[in-house]
Amino acid sequence: MKAKLAATCFVAGALLVPVAGYSADTKEAPSKTESAKEVVSDSVITTKIKAEFANDKQVSAMSIKVDTDKGVVKLSGNAKSKDEADKAASIAKNTKGVVSVKNDIQVMK
Repeated sequence: MKAKLAATCFVAGALLVPVAGYSADTKEAPSKTESAKEVVSDSVITTKIKAEFANDKQVSAMSIKVDTDKGVVKLSGNAKSKDEADKAASIAKNTKGVVSVKNDIQVMK
């Protein structure tokens, strides 16, 4: 009987350890929430830029890739001309929420 009680207490204690660890980890929650907000904001920024590319006759939305991380936009892919690459960078820079733009677009010759 004592062995069964000891085993039950051991199992119950083992199951409570992760719960205690989780409750002590309350300071991480805000940063996780902030990360979720950043991800949503980054995806919104990317979507807005791609939509502007699609509406612009000079910029090819299919040839230029847009990646956003914490408001920093990275443009990559191919452009038919330097003007197209510059226009894509200008659209990205003028999008709300963009901190900076890294233009890695290659101009095709």
